[in-house]
Amino acid sequence: MATGRYSKPRPKCHTGAIPHDTSLTATIAAGLGLGFVFGLLAARFHLPPLLGYLLAGVAIGPFTPGYVADGDMAHQLSEIGVTLLMFGVGLHFSIRDLLAVRKIALPGAVAQLAAATLMGALVCRVWGWSWGAGIVFGLSLSVASTVVLLRALGERRELDTVNGRVAVGWLIVEDLATVVALVALPALAIPLGGKPLAEGGTGNVALDLGFTLLKVSAFVAGMLVIGKKLIPRVLGRAARMRSRELFTLGVLAVALGIAFGASALFGVSPALGAFFAGVVISESDLSHQAAAETLPLQEAFTVLFFVSVGMLFDPAVLVSNPVFVVIALLVVIVGKSLASAFIVLLFRYPVATALTISASLAQIGEFSFILVALGTHLEILPAAAQSIVVAVAILSISLNPLIFRTIAPIDRWLRARPRLLSLFELEAPQSDLSPNPDLLQGHVVMIGYGRVGAMIGEALDQCQVAYVVVEQDRNVVEELRRQGQRAIFGDAARAGVLAQSSLEYARLLIIATPDKSHAKEILDHAWKVNPDIDTCVRSHSFSQTAYFREIGVSRTFMGEASLALEMRQYALASVGVEEEEVERVVAEIRAGIAARVL
Repeated sequence: MATGRYSKPRPKCHTGAIPHDTSLTATIAAGLGLGFVFGLLAARFHLPPLLGYLLAGVAIGPFTPGYVADGDMAHQLSEIGVTLLMFGVGLHFSIRDLLAVRKIALPGAVAQLAAATLMGALVCRVWGWSWGAGIVFGLSLSVASTVVLLRALGERRELDTVNGRVAVGWLIVEDLATVVALVALPALAIPLGGKPLAEGGTGNVALDLGFTLLKVSAFVAGMLVIGKKLIPRVLGRAARMRSRELFTLGVLAVALGIAFGASALFGVSPALGAFFAGVVISESDLSHQAAAETLPLQEAFTVLFFVSVGMLFDPAVLVSNPVFVVIALLVVIVGKSLASAFIVLLFRYPVATALTISASLAQIGEFSFILVALGTHLEILPAAAQSIVVAVAILSISLNPLIFRTIAPIDRWLRARPRLLSLFELEAPQSDLSPNPDLLQGHVVMIGYGRVGAMIGEALDQCQVAYVVVEQDRNVVEELRRQGQRAIFGDAARAGVLAQSSLEYARLLIIATPDKSHAKEILDHAWKVNPDIDTCVRSHSFSQTAYFREIGVSRTFMGEASLALEMRQYALASVGVEEEEVERVVAEIRAGIAARVL
């Protein structure tokens, strides 16, 4: 990201006789610290934390009083942030989700991008900007934030609904279109009124663009042919070592190594390299654990990316160009929303779907920043464009929760007027909305498949009860799959792993692992997804048993107590004690165990 000129001196730090350059530490500390504070404030007012991160960047930027972070260092950190952000986008890229709604998402997203880009370009022409600047600026306004959308739909529990699936598929197409734009923009810089990204071009636009696409195609082909086989195999070997540290290190090495290797060898941007690294891993069963293990680092650097974007915002633009900001904001929350709603209705989808898509797209975020930064670097856009886009992002993200809240009232208002509704509401094509054939219902989810889990699984198999195993031992998972059993590799306590078990439709959750804290994390997540699920947990002491019972576990089994009970029963029977007496003693022992737990 460009840093602009600093309006105040950068602070220096000395520590006695030995000088230390602490700009990296200071920038990270200030970015994460203020990001946390402003993120908390945003969450307190039910706004996306992303808004707080942008404001944190404004606070330590060169255009506000007080401490100024190292702009060059923030730029480098943001490069890593963009790389990991694109890697995360690739990891969550789902061909199945896209294909399920392809008839609306593909043409709809392309039409909406074109409409919003045209609106932005026309506005820029009125401002006196060139057509090239208008196209890039309009494109940056047309792309919604995936981060904001996923969190908004997740909070409303709409991710798995028809409307949620259409919205997510729509944004997948937008993301792919933006990736293509990022690849093509440097080659098109000169005809768009900018400068080339680097020396060595032929001067022929068609030839330069063709050469760029050829290099990108070579990289993509190599990733899909060689990388698709090699990367999962290497990470699978690391997973079999049962070392979380090695697996996490392997995932990060793949993400960053491919990102910057692609840049050095193919001239491809690190962000594009990271995206395809994520796509390759997403096609394997390692994707959910890879996402879970890298999530903390990914989120930390993503915060620094948004902080660095906030540092580019000059609040003076709200005074010098308030009309520009307001008009650009209207393009995002009114023009783009109305265009997308019209497109959805044109494809004969219900009004509720059109309203959800409209609200989902009424904001801009990470890809907008990347596009406008590249456009500014290529000198296609004036420097003021960055501040305008950041201002629009801050305002649109702030307003987005309010826009989502208008969906239900507008839908009720329309349904109260059936004549008006009948003019444009038709049923959605059922072929797009077919249920997932792999979805389980009323099944058992079992965490851990060691000696205890295997014995439970054997009993479930004999009674033909469907179940899903979540296991961290890669070898066990592969063996179960060879036997035709559904098995998921990963740590069930990690975000995203347990979600693959269709937990929301399960009848019973069995935790056969002995770790109390691990079980508590799994239970917390399970009860959020499925509050009514029956739970069965393994424990190793009376205190653990009592704890699990207090937090609401349906049934807890302590291994030592069950073993002792079986052995006592056998001992009494083997020495000739009457069967009725044995049952009485066993019942008293059971009551005693229950009393100790309570």
